Amino acid sequence: MSERIIHTADLSRIEGSLRNLADGVNYVSNQVDAVTNEVMDTRSDLEALIQEFKDFVQKDQLEKNVQLAETRIVKVRQELETNFGHYGEVRRRVTGILQAVDVSLVKKETIENTTEEHMLASPRYWLAPCLIALSAWLNDNKELADKAMLEALRRDDEKTSLFFALVTRRGARYKASREWLDRYFGLQDPHNLEREIVILIDGFSNGIFGPDARIKCGKQIEVWIEELSQKVGFVEEQHAQWKIALESKIKKLSDDSYPYLKEYSPTWPKLNKSLEGAKLHKIIHNYFDDIFTKEITPAKNIAYAVDALLDTLVSKFDDEELPLRRDERLLSLIIQENGDRNSAQQLFDNEKTLEERVSFTQLLTNFAMHPSVSNASLATQKLAISLSKEWIRQAHDDITAENRSEVPVEVEFAIDQWRGVSRDGSNEAELVQALEKHIEYRKNDAIAKVKLSFMHWASLVAGILFAYMGFSTPFLFVVALLCGSYFYFGKRNLQKRKDLIAEEFATLLAHCKQVLRACLAEIVDWRNEYAEEDQNASLVTNLLESITPEQYAFSSHDTARIVVN
Repeated sequence: MSERIIHTADLSRIEGSLRNLADGVNYVSNQVDAVTNEVMDTRSDLEALIQEFKDFVQKDQLEKNVQLAETRIVKVRQELETNFGHYGEVRRRVTGILQAVDVSLVKKETIENTTEEHMLASPRYWLAPCLIALSAWLNDNKELADKAMLEALRRDDEKTSLFFALVTRRGARYKASREWLDRYFGLQDPHNLEREIVILIDGFSNGIFGPDARIKCGKQIEVWIEELSQKVGFVEEQHAQWKIALESKIKKLSDDSYPYLKEYSPTWPKLNKSLEGAKLHKIIHNYFDDIFTKEITPAKNIAYAVDALLDTLVSKFDDEELPLRRDERLLSLIIQENGDRNSAQQLFDNEKTLEERVSFTQLLTNFAMHPSVSNASLATQKLAISLSKEWIRQAHDDITAENRSEVPVEVEFAIDQWRGVSRDGSNEAELVQALEKHIEYRKNDAIAKVKLSFMHWASLVAGILFAYMGFSTPFLFVVALLCGSYFYFGKRNLQKRKDLIAEEFATLLAHCKQVLRACLAEIVDWRNEYAEEDQNASLVTNLLESITPEQYAFSSHDTARIVVN
């Protein structure tokens, strides 16, 4: 009797131990599931953190680029002042002398003495002997004037010829001005023109030169264009040149545009490029329309007009300063592009505004698209666009055709391992059904992988063997019970894990559906916006067709009129 009681007590302890073991197994299993979920969450958080870190590094680098450019541009300007500041004194004397003579407030001897000092201080500068010649001319010293003029021509023939063409025009000496212009034109090659040609075009477009000189300028422009057009590949070159110039006006879409397509569509880069290209039509139209709707404010008189051109000629086009001017321009573009050095370098390369010599048609492009860098006036901008309107129209047509051909017909989605395609967002039901099938397949696959491990099956086999041997050995029987319990509770816990997986995939499906519907809605919005922006292409065409060169080549200082065919 006592043995039975003892055996009953032993069995009770064993049963209690088994319950404790089962609870332990269940707890461990739950902990494993919790750790698995935490690992998945940690991986997701880590990927987000990595992306945030990359964004931070990029933003920090862009900010540093801007700061560095701002620091360097100050140093470049200081270097310009240090190396060429003494030229500033010479430059200021030009209009100073002319204006002093106008009002007769300065003695001729004073003018002569100051110009001689600058000649000594600037031994290589072309403008210094020009001042000596100007001073000698005012003092009727023909011999000194001729010597100084020859020295100026030796230092820089082109700038000197243009300088005296303007000075003589200021003094209403039309014959002398025309002769200097003839000399200047004789030095020009339309394939390789220097940047200061803008002064000549400004004088022509603003009506500063006399009637005969303006006729000469108009014919010369016509000859240059005709000569360049005979070159093999000229049309293709103009298309490429203006295409680059027009595309330089493209503006990036705002960061908050179409956030779901940006994140979940592999097609987004193409969509982004196409929409930016479509928006370019309105940008170009507004740019040209703004130029042609502005009124040109004429100078008070010919003296003011010539003085303005002389200031530009003597201060903006010295070849010695050109390397530093290039550095200054590139640094200003880096600041403009918010630190994006690659974008700034591409804009700088495309501008070609600080090249030593370029073709006349390239200069027209520079005048039209980069007036501040090329020092072109509003009148010159209008003239350049009107002379180039056919090339602009053809380049714009090419851009429009290319952009339309590259619009994606189908938009892809990549939402959490699922991929779908839509043209206009109308196949929502079909895509939702495909997404549900995909998530269901993944759920079933994940659930199918939730099964007993090798240890569970080994415990079952071991339990059977120990139970068979345990009839004669109580210890082995207890071990058999433990092995059997491990297998039983492991199998019972499978359902909980499967239910948890099913719940997670249900949450995932709801999220993916939300993202899919948002993407489809953005496709509809994108298609509508693209169609609306693309219609603006005709605005550019209509504006260009309404422009003629004859409208923008006239004089505001006399009644003569020039027509450019």
